[in-house]
Amino acid sequence: MATIRPGTTTAMRPIATLLVLGASLSLTSAHGDHSHIPEGEAISAEPMGTTLWIHILIQSLAWGILFPLGMVFGLVRSRWHVPTQILATALAVVGYFLGHAHGGRQFGKNAHASFASWLMLLLIVQVVLGVYLRLHLERGFLGRIRKWQVKGHAILGGVIPVAAWVQMLLGGIASQGFCQADHLGQCLAHFIMGSAFIAYGIVLTILLLSGQAWLARTGRSQEFWDSLIIALWGCVNTFTEHRWGNPWAHNDLQHTSMGIIWWAAGLVGMWLSRDRSGRPRRNLIPAIVILLTGWAMSAHPQTLELSTHVHSVFGYTLMAAGLTRLIEISFVLRDKVAPKNSDDIDEEINSFQFLPPFLLYASGFLFMGATEEQMQLLSDAGVTHVSYILILYSIAFLLFLFVNMLLHLYSYYTASSSKGKGPSKRHDEEHSMPNGHARVPAMTERQAQDAQEFELEGLITDDEDEDGGKKHSQTNGRAQ
Repeated sequence: MATIRPGTTTAMRPIATLLVLGASLSLTSAHGDHSHIPEGEAISAEPMGTTLWIHILIQSLAWGILFPLGMVFGLVRSRWHVPTQILATALAVVGYFLGHAHGGRQFGKNAHASFASWLMLLLIVQVVLGVYLRLHLERGFLGRIRKWQVKGHAILGGVIPVAAWVQMLLGGIASQGFCQADHLGQCLAHFIMGSAFIAYGIVLTILLLSGQAWLARTGRSQEFWDSLIIALWGCVNTFTEHRWGNPWAHNDLQHTSMGIIWWAAGLVGMWLSRDRSGRPRRNLIPAIVILLTGWAMSAHPQTLELSTHVHSVFGYTLMAAGLTRLIEISFVLRDKVAPKNSDDIDEEINSFQFLPPFLLYASGFLFMGATEEQMQLLSDAGVTHVSYILILYSIAFLLFLFVNMLLHLYSYYTASSSKGKGPSKRHDEEHSMPNGHARVPAMTERQAQDAQEFELEGLITDDEDEDGGKKHSQTNGRAQ
C-alpha cells in the first residue's frame, strides 16, 4: 500500500473541490439565453456587455500568458511554477463562469462553448496530477506509476497552450458568428493554415535559441524535419481540398496542386538532408516551398478589393519568409549544421536569423485575418487594407516578443543551474533567509575572500616593486 505523509488529507481537499467543479461543467448551459437570437443567425444583435469583455480579458491573461509562463517555470523546476499555475487556474475558473453569466449579446450553439468544458476538464486532470506529484507518494502502487504520472503531467503541460490557442480562436469566431454554413470550409482552411505558419515560426524560434543541441543529438539537419512535415501536410492537402464526386472548382485545383508540390518537394528535401557519407546536410527545399506557396497565395483570386490587397500582402510576406530563409542558409550560415558543442549560442546567432521566423508569424496572422466574412465586415465598416495589415503585423510582433521572452527565461534558468549559480531554488535557500537578507556565513565568507585578495594584492605589488628595483639596478650596472 502507498504511504501517505502527514497532512495528506488537507492536501486532498483541492482535488475534491476540482472534482465537484468538473461535475458542474456538464450542468452549465452555454453562453446565456438563445431566445433572443434571430432565426438563421448565430448571434443576437446586441453588443457585447462588460461581463463578456471581462471574461475575454481574464481568459486571455490566464490561458495566453500565465499558463505558458508556468510551463516554462515547470521545465526549469523553478519555485515560481506552482504559484503561477495556481493563479492561472483560479483566473481560468472565474473566467469560465463569467462566460456563462454575461448579458448583452447572446450566442447559439458553437464550438467555443462545447470545447470550453473539455478544456476545463483537461485543466482539472492537470491540477490533480500536479497535487498528486506534490504529495510525493513514492511507495506501493502509486510509487511505481509515479514516473508515468510525471510524463503525463509534462505532456499535458505542453498540450494546454495548444488547446488554449484553439479555444481563443474559437472564441473570436463565436463572438462574431463567423464560419457558419457555406463559410465553414474556407474558414477552417484559413485558421488551420494560418496557425500552421505561426507554429512553424515558433518552432524555428525555439530551434534557433534553444534547440541546437537537440538538433545535433538527432544527427539530422533542420531541413530534414521541415521537409518531413511539409511532405505529410502535402499528402493531407492533396486528398482533402476537394470533395470527391463533386465538380472541380478553381480554388480546389489550386489548393490540390499546392498539396502535390508540398509532398513532392518534401520528399526531395528529406533525400538531400544527408550527404553521401550519411552526415547531416543543409538544403534549400523547404525555403523554396515556402516561397512558391507565397507566390501562389498572392495570385489567389478574390471578390473584394480589400481581400485582394490582404491576400497579396500575405503572399509577399510568405515569399519574403522563404527568401530570407534561403539567404540565411546559403550566405549567413554557409550550410553550417547545428554545432555539437556550443557554450554560448547567443554568440553564434546572427541578427538576420530572426527575420524568417517573424515573417512566418506575420504570414500566419495575415492569413487567419483574411476569411470571407472578416473581409466583408471590414469592407462594410470602411476599414482600409493598410491600417488592417499594420494591426495584424503589430499582433505578430507582440507574439514574437512573448515567445522570445519565454525562451530567454528558459535559457537564463538553465544556464544559471548549469553553472551552479543564479535564480535556482537551491542556491537561494543556501544563501538567503526567508526575509530575503543574506545569511551571515555567506557575508563572512565574502569578507574573508576580499581580505585574502587584498593581502595577496599587497604581496604581489611589493614583489613587483622589488623585482623592478633589481632590474633597474642591473640595467644601470650594465650601462655603467
